[in-house]
Amino acid sequence: MMIRLAIVLASAALNASPLPAAASQCAAPSTIATIRTHWSAVRSQFSNATDRETACRAYAASFYESVTTRQAAAGCPGGASVSALDLEINTFNELLATKCGG
Repeated sequence: MMIRLAIVLASAALNASPLPAAASQCAAPSTIATIRTHWSAVRSQFSNATDRETACRAYAASFYESVTTRQAAAGCPGGASVSALDLEINTFNELLATKCGG
């Protein structure tokens, strides 16, 4: 429960703060597709990981990256679909809660 609360608070802080420099420009659809492929590989690589700490760090880093990527995509005029990125965010959020929570 604590990890989920921390994730929600971190997400709220990201939404309230100025965008990081990397996320301040519009994310190209090809860039988003490449990043989503990377996230899929992270999920696959750590799905049965015995090193919980390493897996949780990878999930947390991917969660943060997915949130900043979504912010960049949301700034695109008529651009990339943020709904697919929302699914990525939710997936990493669930992985953090189920595999990394207390």
